[in-house]
Amino acid sequence: MKGDPLPKSFRMKTIRKLAKTELSTLFYSPIAWLVLIVFTFQAGLTFTDKLKLYAGWQEAGSKLSFITSTIFGGGTGFFADIQKNVYLYIPLLTMGLISRETASGSIKLLLSSPVKIRQIVLGKYLAMIAYCFLLICILACFAIAAAFSIENFDWKHVCSGLFGIYLLICAYSAIGLFMSSLTSYQVVAAVSTLVVLAALNYIGLLWQHLDFVRDITYFLSISGRADQMRDGLITSGDLSYFILVIVLFLGLTILLLHAGRAAKPAWVKVSRYLGLIITVLLLGYISSRPKMQWYADMTATKTKTLTPATQAIIRSLDEPIKVTTFVNLLDDFWYMGIPASRNRDIAFWAPYQRFMPGLKLDYQYFYDSSMADWMYKYNLGASNRQLAEKMAKARELKLSMFMSPDSIRQRIDLRPEENRFVRMLEYKGKRSFLREYAGEMDPNPGEAEFAAAIKRLLVPAPKVGFLVGENERAIDKAGEKDYQMTTTQLTYRKALVNQGFDVTQISLGSTEVPDDIAVLVIADPKKEFAPEKMEKIRRYIAKGGNLLIAGEPGKQPVLNPLLADLGVQMTDGMLLQQSKDFSPDLVLGFFTEQASAQSKGYAMMFADSARVSMPAASGLQYNTDGPFRIMPLLISDKRFSWNKTGDLKMDTGYVQFDPAKDSKLALPLALTLSRQINGKEQRILVTGDADWLSGQEMGRYNVRVYNFPFMVEVFRWFSYDQYPVDVSRPRSADNKLKVTKEGVAMQKLLFLGLLPALMLTAGILLLVIRKRR
Repeated sequence: MKGDPLPKSFRMKTIRKLAKTELSTLFYSPIAWLVLIVFTFQAGLTFTDKLKLYAGWQEAGSKLSFITSTIFGGGTGFFADIQKNVYLYIPLLTMGLISRETASGSIKLLLSSPVKIRQIVLGKYLAMIAYCFLLICILACFAIAAAFSIENFDWKHVCSGLFGIYLLICAYSAIGLFMSSLTSYQVVAAVSTLVVLAALNYIGLLWQHLDFVRDITYFLSISGRADQMRDGLITSGDLSYFILVIVLFLGLTILLLHAGRAAKPAWVKVSRYLGLIITVLLLGYISSRPKMQWYADMTATKTKTLTPATQAIIRSLDEPIKVTTFVNLLDDFWYMGIPASRNRDIAFWAPYQRFMPGLKLDYQYFYDSSMADWMYKYNLGASNRQLAEKMAKARELKLSMFMSPDSIRQRIDLRPEENRFVRMLEYKGKRSFLREYAGEMDPNPGEAEFAAAIKRLLVPAPKVGFLVGENERAIDKAGEKDYQMTTTQLTYRKALVNQGFDVTQISLGSTEVPDDIAVLVIADPKKEFAPEKMEKIRRYIAKGGNLLIAGEPGKQPVLNPLLADLGVQMTDGMLLQQSKDFSPDLVLGFFTEQASAQSKGYAMMFADSARVSMPAASGLQYNTDGPFRIMPLLISDKRFSWNKTGDLKMDTGYVQFDPAKDSKLALPLALTLSRQINGKEQRILVTGDADWLSGQEMGRYNVRVYNFPFMVEVFRWFSYDQYPVDVSRPRSADNKLKVTKEGVAMQKLLFLGLLPALMLTAGILLLVIRKRR
């Protein structure tokens, strides 16, 4: 190369020699040893405390899963604690890299030697990344200990986290090296490094409301850059970020030393700095584009990748989807879509843009009436315009960026969405919505809701019809016994409308049951059906329509005439269940072994001994001689259940459930019926309780129940596995600890006592040997 007559092998040899000299200087000082000892002690304390916690839970009988990712990953895991504190160590190591040479005057000798400035910088930096690798080796010791403690340890996930922390430390080291070149005082260099690291951690929060500045500051921010690797996902965007940061600060260091050596005009020096910075920012922008990214999911169960079901739906798209986020200034979720939150919202879409790089994002701002009752309570009589002016001022936003109610309604009427914060997906003239879910730690829609919204753009949504007219459970009322929460409530994640279904009410006064519904739901009718209505229901069944009948004790005269056509009857009386904690009418139904063969979801719930809460339930009996294949889905616990009427009345020809001489019964609480008719499988579900689908039981917290997973499987069955989209993942294999709390105590002795003591001894011996020499 012109201007550099030294052969490449000599240049590399010089860099290695400088690195070796720097490492010797580093380890001949107590700081390097002190950092190693404190780092090991701190990491050991964090690791053993977390391992002891989970060992205690296992010994207490808790079922553990994803132990590797729980201990090492996430915002509260082992790697996160290391990330939070590692920046404190690096300035102590980098503060003297160049400032020591400057203070002693030896930098002049180096600059006047045949050694190039870049060789000096790279040699010192090579020494630092070697020391950083030693820190990673210490962390690897904890990973090895975990591998002996956790069954089926997820090595690839942990290696991804170690790699992310290594890149983070290397970036910190490059910054520290640059700061060391700015001053001859080591303490000043250390403090300056801490200031710069703090600035890079918080710069991503600054000027986020300015479109042009927002992308630059967000890219420069180092906060959270290792989080995805910590959690098991390696992306080219994160890799390029760390590489570019390292190149930037090493380049700035080289230019700075060159500027002190060569007599160049100020504009030349400034132009070089600007050229380097602009080039790095440009490369960073290009590498961060979705179409330029590649990904490597290192987790054992691919938890950082969309499930195959969602990927298959996305592959069915033949043109990009447009997502328009509507932000209402008067809504409680206004802050999630304003310009200052834009990058966080874009980050929400990152897992989906991985498979949809052409995804188009747009934002529309407006103000209109909302469901924020507190706002109207404390601003009585204020119009929407007055409220908008007040809120815009309080939130430091310009009212001019928000459309008025009339303007937004000319584009789209969001009143059916209650004018809430909502994302609208558009594809080939079709629309679907993604909503926010109030009362949750993370109100954003998850993969299940996203997949359902996408699928609705491709295939018609199944329609669930709820029969009305006989005082059935209502889907438009929020009572404890009613079904609004589980069917039509927009802000409830588990509601059918958020899982891909359309929900409607059906009255049989003058019409037949529509042919386009996926299932007809008859939920706890309070009075007998008129003969003409009963005939309409029977005609619907005869044509092969799917049906869900949910009965209640006392309603046997209403439903048994219809159930008789199916070979099913509700037993007299009401089931009671002995309990020291709950009312005896709270019956907990268990899944049968036959149910586990029907679907993956039921199999998992059967394996977990899952229960479904059914307050005030009736038992069921059935006849196997009819046209339907009948299978018990839920049964009562025969150890604790009995019938309130005493002797159980069972009609001849129905399957008998013998009281077994002690009056304890194991009765079906839910039955599935199926048959082939008109070229399809007709599916019917009968339950002896109607409360299991109510908002009250979905929100039950005083006993662990699986009413929501049960509801999901029921309506997935009725939609022939179309909705809700199955985004379940394989269970983790690392679900058992091989170490007890006593074993963790031994590890604690090793990592907090023996290993630091060995390092201390090695450091003292090395320093004594050097002093004698």
